[in-house]
Amino acid sequence: MIHITILVPNEAVLASIDDPRVIFTGVNEFLEAQGRSPAFKVQLVGLTKEVQLHRGSFTVHTDLLLPEVSETNLIFIPALSGDLKAGLEKNRELIPWIIKHYNKGAEVASLCIGAFLLAATGLLNGKRCSTHWRYADLFREMFPEVTLVDDRIITEEQRVYSSGGANSYWNLLLYLIEKYTDREMAILASKVYALEIDRKTQSPFIMFNGQKGHEDDDIKKVQEFIEKNVGEKISVESLAARFAIGRRNFEKRFKKATNNTPVEYIQRVKIEAAKRTLETSRKNVTEVMYDVGYFDTKAFRMVFKKITGLSPIDYRNKYNKEATALAL
Repeated sequence: MIHITILVPNEAVLASIDDPRVIFTGVNEFLEAQGRSPAFKVQLVGLTKEVQLHRGSFTVHTDLLLPEVSETNLIFIPALSGDLKAGLEKNRELIPWIIKHYNKGAEVASLCIGAFLLAATGLLNGKRCSTHWRYADLFREMFPEVTLVDDRIITEEQRVYSSGGANSYWNLLLYLIEKYTDREMAILASKVYALEIDRKTQSPFIMFNGQKGHEDDDIKKVQEFIEKNVGEKISVESLAARFAIGRRNFEKRFKKATNNTPVEYIQRVKIEAAKRTLETSRKNVTEVMYDVGYFDTKAFRMVFKKITGLSPIDYRNKYNKEATALAL
C-alpha cells in the first residue's frame, strides 16, 4: 500500500489539501468496488493537531504530527496563500522533514504555488519546475537555481513533481493515480471527477503582463515603447538604436531584466494583444494579425500557437462565444 502524506502548512489553500485527499480515497473506493484491495493510505500531517486556514475561516484536523510519521511514499505540498515569503517563514519546520523523507526514498509533489515551499527545500535546484503562471516572476527571483517552465502542467525529475496553476494540479493527481495503479483507474477517476485527462500545458490561460520588477530604467522604457506600439513592426536593431544601447549589451540587459529576449518579449506582447482582441471582438484572424503588426499568416499562427498552445481560430472559439455563434 502506498502511504500518502498530505502536508497541512500554515497559510495553506484548503482545496489543495482536500482535493488530493478526496481523489485518492475515492480511487480506493473504486478499487474496492471492483473487488480489488485499496492502493493508498492517506493521512493529513502538520505541525499541530489543528491548523487554521484562510484567516481562521476553516480548521483542518491533522491525522498525525510530523514526528509521528515513520513511513511515507508520496508527500504532497499544498499551495500557500497570502504573502509567500512570510508563508515560507511560518513553515520552515516542514523543510528538513521533507528533505529527510525524500532522502529516505519518498517522492515529493507540489500543487500550484506549493512549488515555493518545495523550492525552499533545495530539492528543485538544477531541476525543472511548474507553478502558477501568475507567480512566475516572483518564483524566478526567489529561486534562480530552479528552471521554471511556466507553461507546463506537470514536471517530473528524480522523484520530484510539480504542477501548474490553480485547478491544473488535478492533472498531476491523475498522472500519479495512473503511475501507482493503472491507466484504467486514471480514466475512471477523470470521468467521475469530470477532469480532462492528459492536459499538458497551461499556455492558453497565461496572461502576459511583462516583468517590470527590476531596476533597469532604460529597459523599462523599451518595454513601454513595445507595449505602446504593438501594431508596428519592431526589430531588436531598431530598439537598440532608438535607445542608444549597443546591440549585444542591449540584449544582455533586456534578458537579465525581463527573463525574456527582446524578440520573445515583442512576440508575447503582440500575442497578448491578439488574444484580447480575439476574446472580445468580431474581427477575423487576418484583421487581428494586422492589428498586432504581423503580415505573414504562417508566422503569426506559428508564434500564436507556440505561446498559447492553440491556433488563433481555436483560441477565438474557446473564449469568444459571440464570434463562435456567428461562425455557425
